[in-house]
Amino acid sequence: MRVLLIEDDERLARLVKTDFEHKHYRVDMAHDGDIGLEMALSGAYAVAVVDWMLPGRDGLAICRAVRNARLQLAILILTARVHTVDRILGLDSGADDCLVKPFDLDELSARVRAVSRRFIPIEGSASDPMELRCGDITMDMQGHTVRRGMTGLDLTTTEWHVLECLMRHPNQALSREQIFTQVWAHDSRACERLIVDQYISYVRRKLRTSSDVSDPIETVRGIGYRLNTH
Repeated sequence: MRVLLIEDDERLARLVKTDFEHKHYRVDMAHDGDIGLEMALSGAYAVAVVDWMLPGRDGLAICRAVRNARLQLAILILTARVHTVDRILGLDSGADDCLVKPFDLDELSARVRAVSRRFIPIEGSASDPMELRCGDITMDMQGHTVRRGMTGLDLTTTEWHVLECLMRHPNQALSREQIFTQVWAHDSRACERLIVDQYISYVRRKLRTSSDVSDPIETVRGIGYRLNTH
């Protein structure tokens, strides 16, 4: 899951980002409201964690702008305001939840999971909406486990994100640029083509659970890669 964190306290933002990444979330950060809103409106995120008091546009203004844009984005407001009337104001401005500072990181993660479930579509099936399935590959988004058939796969955080990107677009040819943008967009040190090819090879190796299974990741000449479901 991709999370946008808009928080001007850079020390707190780093703590939250590190904790979220350990829990297999992809996290982008902004430290002022104007940049944060621009990122939120990109449509790239499942959840935005937004501080109430920010330089530029404040958290409530961000909530109202996102809701006016009719964007499917779960928003959790962080605030030092302890009064009920303030939390009600946050919710009435478009937030899905409010969490008072200081907070426990595990509680923040639990609330992020809770608000994200409201925006995950269930496409006519009884399966867990927090689970991705492509062919014989299953990715449990909540338990952070991946298996092919009955075999569990041990993926690094980056390998997880690469496979997740492919699984969210089954049978679609994704360019290296598209994969890079989803996984490494904010890492200026990464070399697009080389790092995508390298991690695709890592994921392919781990998907080969035995010698008789096919490679589900197809190289699309001149474009990039496709995860086939058949």
